[in-house]
Amino acid sequence: MYNTLILSDLHLGAETSHAREATRVLKENSFQRLILLGDIFADLNFARLTKEHWKFLGYIRKLSNPKRNIEVVWVEGNHDHGLTNIMSHLVGVRVYQRYAWQYGGLRHIAIHGHQFDGFQVSNVRLNALGTSLYLQLQKLDFKGNPIARLIDRLNTRWLRMSSKVSAGALQYARQHDANRIFCGHTHHAVHVEQDGVHYYNSGGWVDSRLTYLTVDEQGVRIHEYNDHEYAERADDRDSSQERGETDSAFADFADESGLLEDVEYESVGG
Repeated sequence: MYNTLILSDLHLGAETSHAREATRVLKENSFQRLILLGDIFADLNFARLTKEHWKFLGYIRKLSNPKRNIEVVWVEGNHDHGLTNIMSHLVGVRVYQRYAWQYGGLRHIAIHGHQFDGFQVSNVRLNALGTSLYLQLQKLDFKGNPIARLIDRLNTRWLRMSSKVSAGALQYARQHDANRIFCGHTHHAVHVEQDGVHYYNSGGWVDSRLTYLTVDEQGVRIHEYNDHEYAERADDRDSSQERGETDSAFADFADESGLLEDVEYESVGG
């Protein structure tokens, strides 16, 4: 039983989103708190969501049921902007710009990390254009999306600049008396320690390396998803086939997640 499991940058709606694997991780682990650390969606176009994407959202809805006694937290990312007010009510979770908690005598802060990315902050429109181009390339790319994956890696290294995000996060942690700070955004899982303050990045779920974080009495650990540890994909289908099932997938989400049940959820806040 982990105190907290942290997962970010799933980019639901993107061709390279590993929603099925992320759902398996949540089902195979026990935790008291789940933090969705931003960029859970790729953009505002719900038509891009596949059946597996809706299944992930349905499982989040199940976890957020008060009867499960699991705190589900959604920290808004730059790609989530404009979606959180709608989707937070749909899946029954609270949304924060940043989230702080105490555990083991230490203060923890979770914030997506784009706030420390000078390029992203200064070039909002250009970043949106790049996202649109990236999603179009995913449609045209070859098997395995090598071009889109390469662009994402270059974007991470040259534009998002992981080192600057970590430096900004560490400074932010010191300003807010935090012992540990957690970010996403860069898609690169890493741990950096500076003067007793620890920075962790949860990585992402759109490339070949799929990672998440856990916090417990033993400390913080970066986990890498290993497909061999989970059931084989016996029913893999072409994504275009799944996209034709969007309406039925949403119906399944509404039914299986308990959305149609008469259950009261807390209102979400910023």
